[in-house]
Amino acid sequence: MKLQHPRIRKTGRWVFLLIAAGMLLIPAIAMQFTSEVNWGPEDFVAMGFMLAAAGVALEASVRLSKTSLQRGLAIGLIALAFLAIWAELAVGIF
Repeated sequence: MKLQHPRIRKTGRWVFLLIAAGMLLIPAIAMQFTSEVNWGPEDFVAMGFMLAAAGVALEASVRLSKTSLQRGLAIGLIALAFLAIWAELAVGIF
């Protein structure tokens, strides 16, 4: 089993945190320029919770997977679940 250098894992966490913050900033900025985007505090909390859950799931899957195929499948399933929940909360697809 090949272990990653701690600095690489720490950098990956910071990258994810910056992406998550950017994803929360996009609607906040868009709300300043258009009335099409109308998020309330509960929407930001829900998205923050979803991003945190996805981050924890990604971290666990990377740590627990033994092969790159397992890691790729886990990441794909997490992304698919995230998008399905997001779509359901946004427009009620299911």
